[in-house]
Amino acid sequence: MNQDTEKNTPVPNAEPQEATDTKPEEASGTAAPAQKEKTPKGDSAKKTKKPQFKINLHMILLSIIAVLFIVIAYKLYKWNKGVPSDYDPNFQTTEFDIEVLDSIIPLAPEKLEGHEDDGVTTILCLGNDPFSLNRDSEAGLANQIAAQSGAVVYNGSFTDTTVSASQMIYNDGYWMDAFSLSYLAEGICTRDFDRILAAAYCSYDPAFVPTVEMLQELDMNSVDIICIMYDAIDYIKKRPCDDPNDPYSIVAYTGALRSAITQIQETYPFIRIVVMSHTFCHNINEDGNFENGDRTNLGNGTLSHYLQKELDVASDCGVSWIDNFYGSVNEDNYLEYMTDYIHFNDAGHKLLAKRFVDCILPPESENTDK
Repeated sequence: MNQDTEKNTPVPNAEPQEATDTKPEEASGTAAPAQKEKTPKGDSAKKTKKPQFKINLHMILLSIIAVLFIVIAYKLYKWNKGVPSDYDPNFQTTEFDIEVLDSIIPLAPEKLEGHEDDGVTTILCLGNDPFSLNRDSEAGLANQIAAQSGAVVYNGSFTDTTVSASQMIYNDGYWMDAFSLSYLAEGICTRDFDRILAAAYCSYDPAFVPTVEMLQELDMNSVDIICIMYDAIDYIKKRPCDDPNDPYSIVAYTGALRSAITQIQETYPFIRIVVMSHTFCHNINEDGNFENGDRTNLGNGTLSHYLQKELDVASDCGVSWIDNFYGSVNEDNYLEYMTDYIHFNDAGHKLLAKRFVDCILPPESENTDK
């Protein structure tokens, strides 16, 4: 046999050869239909499974913090930018944003029993500089009350005097004490003016003696209202505001006021008493500088402390009290109504008179609510 014959002769029991990777269809350029891919099982399936998306807590927290920073930055920007305002720093108003503390108490009808009304509203003013300065001028406080109310007004005030006395027992060396409110009320009630008149002759003020003589001659049965007003001189002179051990102490601001009101009520029960509070003012310190009276404690409290204690006395005694500290001349408008740290100009007198008339003698009840 030749070699070619041997090559083509099949070998017994020989295994068939594996098919080549190249298929006839591929060789000829014709695409074979796709065969279904077998799903791997067991460990092979786990290895071929696609990984799931994992949540990163750090990224979430960072995102939340970033959002918070953005929100806060925006809020700060808006706050800093603000909104347009129609506020005018030069605008002045007579309206008040705070509550005025007026306590208006009519005289009890039984107090008028047995008293004959003469049909004329008569007012006696007691106090110091608010009434005594410009007393002869139409712009003076007492004259303004008369003009605005139509009442007959007597001015029984004394310049630079105080509510409280400087000494517990009267001493001629301190003759100004004779004009303090408790001693003045004592003279009016007892009709004994000897001490007060003697002290008046010691004064260089020409109005003192005529004022005492007027009080001597005044028929108290004709008086319907006593109006009491002192400025903040007791505060400035560092007089004690009150004495917890003696509510009637005449050397304390509220004690002297309580003593005077009580004396008048017991002697003249038919007279309505009205207390007008002090207004805002400044104190002048040792260096000559102004100190805000509502913020400066000179040893016995600030102005508002004196104010509250005065209101307490008026309430305890059942008399009317007009708040001038918040309701008239205050820290915001005092430049318009004062000539200096404590005294009033004509506009201030007019304003105080209007407050009194509006509170005590409104037109519709001028002669019925005494």
